[in-house]
Amino acid sequence: MKRFNMISENFICEHCGYDVKKLDYTARDHCPNCLYSKHVDINPGDRNNSCQGLMKPIGIEKFKDSYKIIYQCEKCHEIHKNKVANDDNMDLIIELSNLNSHLQ
Repeated sequence: MKRFNMISENFICEHCGYDVKKLDYTARDHCPNCLYSKHVDINPGDRNNSCQGLMKPIGIEKFKDSYKIIYQCEKCHEIHKNKVANDDNMDLIIELSNLNSHLQ
């Protein structure tokens, strides 16, 4: 079972340079501007992954009453999923969902 370590911190996105602010309601795990993430965790919040590659958003999937962004690491090619945040770029999320519909 995965353990969740709550780490919420500000960061500069390594993909687009956006100054990302931490969330008040959960841990921030991706840039709300470009949706990219970084491959830093083995288990959520542990910062134990040596890969450190950028995680490219490649799709969206329905999750309960919300959605998850599907990522693929540009370095090691692992696939991960993260919950959509309230302030995420909805235009990019719609774009990703359109990509999903074209792949099905």
